[in-house]
Amino acid sequence: MILELIIAISLGILVGTLTGLTPGIHINLVAVMLLNFSFFLLNLTTPIILAIFIVSMAITHTFLDFIPSIFLGAPNEDSFLSILPGHQLLLKGKAYYAIVYTLYGGLAALVIILLFIPIFIYILPLIYHYFQKIMWIILTLVSFLLIRSEPNKKILALIIFLVAGFLGIATLNLNIKEPLLPLLTGLFGASNLLISIRQNTKIPPQKIFPLKNIRLPKSSIAKTFLASIISAPFTAFLPGLGTSEAAIIGQRALNIEDNREFLFLLGAISTIVMGLSFITFYSIQKTRTGAAVAISRLLPEPTMNNLFLIILTIILSGLIAFQLAIYISKFASKNIHKIKYSKLSSIILIILLAIVFIFSDFTLKGKIISLLVFFISTSLGIFTILSGVRRMHLMGCLLVPTILFYLI
Repeated sequence: MILELIIAISLGILVGTLTGLTPGIHINLVAVMLLNFSFFLLNLTTPIILAIFIVSMAITHTFLDFIPSIFLGAPNEDSFLSILPGHQLLLKGKAYYAIVYTLYGGLAALVIILLFIPIFIYILPLIYHYFQKIMWIILTLVSFLLIRSEPNKKILALIIFLVAGFLGIATLNLNIKEPLLPLLTGLFGASNLLISIRQNTKIPPQKIFPLKNIRLPKSSIAKTFLASIISAPFTAFLPGLGTSEAAIIGQRALNIEDNREFLFLLGAISTIVMGLSFITFYSIQKTRTGAAVAISRLLPEPTMNNLFLIILTIILSGLIAFQLAIYISKFASKNIHKIKYSKLSSIILIILLAIVFIFSDFTLKGKIISLLVFFISTSLGIFTILSGVRRMHLMGCLLVPTILFYLI
C-alpha cells in the first residue's frame, strides 16, 4: 500500500508538472480524461490510489501553472490575473522574482489549508444549507463589487460581464462534450497570445538571485496571509467564483497594491481553492473543481482514512512542487530571452487551437461548434484587452449562468 501511494504521488507530481507547464491544458480536462479510462485503471489499482494520483497532480499543477502564464502569457482561468503584474516584472528582467512570489504564496496556502480543515469538516455542514438559499444573492453582490472595483470604465465592465455571461449560457447549452475548454481558452489564452504576437514583444535577459534575497517584509506577508484567509475559503464552496474573484476580493479587503504582494496572494489562493475543494467534498459532498468531481466519482462515500491520505498528499505534493517550480523557473529565466517571443506565441496559439479541436468533442459537428465558440470568445477577450478593462469581468461567463441556476 505504501509503495502504491509513493508511486501514485510521484506520477501525480510528474503529470501535474506537465499540465502546469503546457499552455491550455487545464487540470479539469485531464481529470475528465482519467475518469473515461477509470474502468480500465481500476483493474490495475484501487479507487483511493487513483484519487491520490489526482490530488497530487492537481496540487502540483497550481504551483507550476504560473510559469507559462508569466513567461508566455497563456494562462488558464485560475492564473490569468498574474499576467499583468507578472509581465511587468518579466519586461524588467524579473520574471523569476514574480514566480517565486507566487510559490511563496503556495507554501503559505498549505498552512492555511491545514487551519481551515477543522472548520470545513465540523462547521461548514451546519451552515451550508443557509448559504444555498441565498446563493444567487451572494454571487450577485460579489459580481457587483467586482464591477464596481473597475477603476475607470465601470459601464463598459458591466457590458463585458453581461456579454460574457450570455456567451457562457449559450456555450453551456450547446451539445458539445467539453464546452468550457473552447470558451475559457479563447477568453484567457488565445486572446492574450494574439495581442503579444501583434505587439512583437521582446524579452530582456532575466535576473536570478538566491531565494534569501527574494523576500517580502513581515508586514506584507501578514497582510497577504490574512487576505488569503478572508477571500479564498469561500471560493472552495461557492459556485462560479474562482481564483481571480477571490484575489480581487482579498486585494480590495486589505488594500493590496504592491505587485509582489498580489502575486503572493494569487499563488496562495490558487492552491487554497484546489486543496479545500477536496475537503469540501468530504464535508458537504459538493464539488467545486474538476479534480474534486473526479474524486467524487472514485470515492462516492469518503472515509476519514481517505481524507487523511488526501491531506497528506496535498502537503507532500505542495512541498515537492515548490522545489520543482524553483528549478524550472530558473531554467526558463536563463533561456527565455534567447527565443523569439512572437514565434513562440504563434506556436502556443496553434497548440491551443489543436487542443480545442481534438478534446472539446469527438464528432465533426461538435468540433466545428467548439471552434466557433473558441473564435467568438477569443474576439471578446481581445476586445476586453484593447478596451483597457480588467479581464476578470470575463468570468461573467461562469457567474451569470450560476446566478440564473440558483435564481430559477
